[in-house]
Amino acid sequence: MTLNYRAEGSATAPPLLLGPSLGTSYALWDKVAPELSIGHRVIRWDLPGHGGSPAGPIGPGATIGDLADLVLRLADSLGAERFAYAGVSLGGAVGLHLALHHPERVSSLAVICSSAHFNGARPWEERAERVRREGMAWLAETADARWFTPGFTVPELVQDHRDADPEAYAACCDALAAFDLRDRLAEISVPTLLVAGRADPATPPAHLREIADAVPGAALVEIPGASHLAPAERPEAVLTALRAHFGAGARRGMEVRRQVLGDAHVDRAQARQTPFTARFQDFISRYAWGEIWTDPTLTRRERSMITLTALVAHGHYEELAMHVRAARRNGLTPEEIGAVLLQTAVYCGVPAANSAFATAQRVLAEEEGAGS
Repeated sequence: MTLNYRAEGSATAPPLLLGPSLGTSYALWDKVAPELSIGHRVIRWDLPGHGGSPAGPIGPGATIGDLADLVLRLADSLGAERFAYAGVSLGGAVGLHLALHHPERVSSLAVICSSAHFNGARPWEERAERVRREGMAWLAETADARWFTPGFTVPELVQDHRDADPEAYAACCDALAAFDLRDRLAEISVPTLLVAGRADPATPPAHLREIADAVPGAALVEIPGASHLAPAERPEAVLTALRAHFGAGARRGMEVRRQVLGDAHVDRAQARQTPFTARFQDFISRYAWGEIWTDPTLTRRERSMITLTALVAHGHYEELAMHVRAARRNGLTPEEIGAVLLQTAVYCGVPAANSAFATAQRVLAEEEGAGS
């Protein structure tokens, strides 16, 4: 049994999971998700018993870890082996748990209007007990005051609160009652952004500051005029913060792309970019250069040798010329490049290697002439 979700954006874009606050559905992200989906495969999910998710996956005594396991199960079902993550309140707590216990799955984390603890167990135990006894109506009546600044509301989210399954909601309260990661925050190693609503009474900025001070390298943004559900109340400010944080991979990718291919080549590619090709260029910077070429498992020298071989095998000689130049930047000598091409003669065929040698000889001669 998996959580209900909505996916937006290209299936080839890097996945970004968005977690909701207690009492809401994925509609909490309606004003933010479409913009984020320009550069990401955005996957918004519903808590058990909220929105379109069944109530059954959790019960009394549930933990944040149980919810995190459901999120991982959803990610697995969608082929999202590694993903960025942003969550609000309870959804933010799930993100902290994932970053701590499954850092290999989380590429980057944003925690919005949330906390490493939620003011002790007793208030949540009392709320769970009353919800199980009386249902959701009494709680929905106070949603605006808990979620938004005076005079602001989102009727659809308040209705989500009213429609939530009482047993599943109470189980989520149990999870919040037991949650406290304060003594383990320093172990979180993924890039982390904290976003606080300056007018949030539920998780005030001090709670986010506590996380930012403890998580190595974490950044903190405070949004004025925002209460607990900042993505609904101040979507532009939240979007700006998330774009800057989750766009770091593209910026790093562009840096590596320039280092390997050279400024002149990248400048030409950027100059030729059109609205039609813009997303492809972004894909190259984010995925090929921001994730693959930055992986420290292989050196750039090794990656150049592999790339030369693959280009010869597929007959991409124009790209081969570009990567012969890149191989020289990555430290390969002309003799080593020749040895790689000789290897391709054995495994890719003599005609392919013959064309590759001709291309490489031309490039190396041009470089020698330019150097002299």
